[in-house]
Amino acid sequence: MAILNFILIVASSLFFTGIVIRTKSILSGRKGPGIFQPLKDVWRLFRKGAVYSETTSFVFQVAPSIYFASVLMAIAMIPFGSQPGLISFKGDFVFFAYVLALGKFFTIIAALDTGSSFEGMGASREALYSMLVEPAFFILMGSFALLTGQTSFQEIFGSLHFGTYISYAVGVLAAFVITIIALVENSRMPIDDPKTHLELTMVHEVMILDNSGFDLGLLMYATNLKFAMYGALVANFFLTPGSELYFSIPIFIVTQLLFAIVVGIIESFMARFRMNHNPQYIFTLTSISLLIFLGVLLILGKIV
Repeated sequence: MAILNFILIVASSLFFTGIVIRTKSILSGRKGPGIFQPLKDVWRLFRKGAVYSETTSFVFQVAPSIYFASVLMAIAMIPFGSQPGLISFKGDFVFFAYVLALGKFFTIIAALDTGSSFEGMGASREALYSMLVEPAFFILMGSFALLTGQTSFQEIFGSLHFGTYISYAVGVLAAFVITIIALVENSRMPIDDPKTHLELTMVHEVMILDNSGFDLGLLMYATNLKFAMYGALVANFFLTPGSELYFSIPIFIVTQLLFAIVVGIIESFMARFRMNHNPQYIFTLTSISLLIFLGVLLILGKIV
């Protein structure tokens, strides 16, 4: 059973980006590409060889593989309701955050390894955004650890119960925070536009300009996996502990579908923020996480 969620997340990743693009096409009145087009693009890149600049070192060559492996390891820690992930231990949500940080670190130093100030600019921005989003995640998970008295993903989600108006509000806010974290971590609108090539506003895209072939395919597919991974975290808030698989699996699939549609709607109706507004926007997630912490204190009766 431990491998079930891993399989579901990988399966969801095959469709996720395609559903986002399809949603954007429908809302803009265009026919647009098919749902499997992003997957076909990745497969085409997997069949190509990578080209490396003479100015880069082995760091640039190994970074895409380490980044991809870090995402897979993080996915292995996501539970399925009360069922543990492939990797589960006390305090695993801390390891989850920092194994993703390890992959992000290698993409950053790989961008710097090219010797391009242009890519260095994007690396600096991505490091800043990741630093600002980190407190929101830890306050969020720390709040639920306090609420349940548990410290692992599986135990937290397995012990989580919503029964009051305050607890429902906390759950909705938590799902919202994770959704925005997913947009920030994947450099999507309104933080970044993955389709732009305007030098002054590029973030993630500028970091991978020198990657090609198989390496670029790994980086692109890792984005699909990360979206499905955060969607699985959101789904865990709605999986009732002890539910049968015929009930839990449809909830998981519907949550992933709705998550992809919400991302498509956000990207269709929101313009990219000005660069100097991004840190302010991201830091508001910490404020929302503090509201969740306050709600947990109210539920526990620590505040009268």
